[in-house]
Amino acid sequence: MRVIAGQYKGRRLKALDGMAVRPTSDRMRETLFNILAPRIEDARFVDVCAGSGAVGIEALSRGASQVTFIESARKATSVISENLRHCGITNDFKFISRDAIAAMKYLAYEKQQFDIIYFDPPYDSDIYSPVMWQIAQNNLLAEDGILIVEHRRQLPLAPNYDDLRPYRELVQGESVLTFFRMERRLDEGIESAEQTEITE
Repeated sequence: MRVIAGQYKGRRLKALDGMAVRPTSDRMRETLFNILAPRIEDARFVDVCAGSGAVGIEALSRGASQVTFIESARKATSVISENLRHCGITNDFKFISRDAIAAMKYLAYEKQQFDIIYFDPPYDSDIYSPVMWQIAQNNLLAEDGILIVEHRRQLPLAPNYDDLRPYRELVQGESVLTFFRMERRLDEGIESAEQTEITE
């Protein structure tokens, strides 16, 4: 893996070995950040189930003001720290070493809000809905904030989580990125989700 663009472009990132993880591919990450380009400068970004930290580090490289890495696995947090050191990143980030559900409750208690939340649990995880309900009901998205969820193509997500609703999908093989935002912040007349297939 590598940092694709920005201040730390080209830096190699260590992956997690021997764990049941599925890092977001460089290609998917590049497409994701091309879409996020107008939003990423000075954004408050959260990398939930951060794994190696590649997505959050990409966000910092491209100008996010702060990235919060949420990861409970000790081995993963060690790899994130190593990748941050390798890139020379010493500030503008913080760790929450808790499971994703507990972390959402903590952020809600702290009354924090974020411009971009990226959520990428293991595909067979049962925490998709609980975490998304926490985000929706605890107002963790800032005004015009978005949530991006990576999941298996065969995994159906709910049509809404309270006011949190999907508006776009990116498909790459068996992986999907689904983009959500709060319905109350949508313009009237926006219709069904837009779907984009990423071809080989």
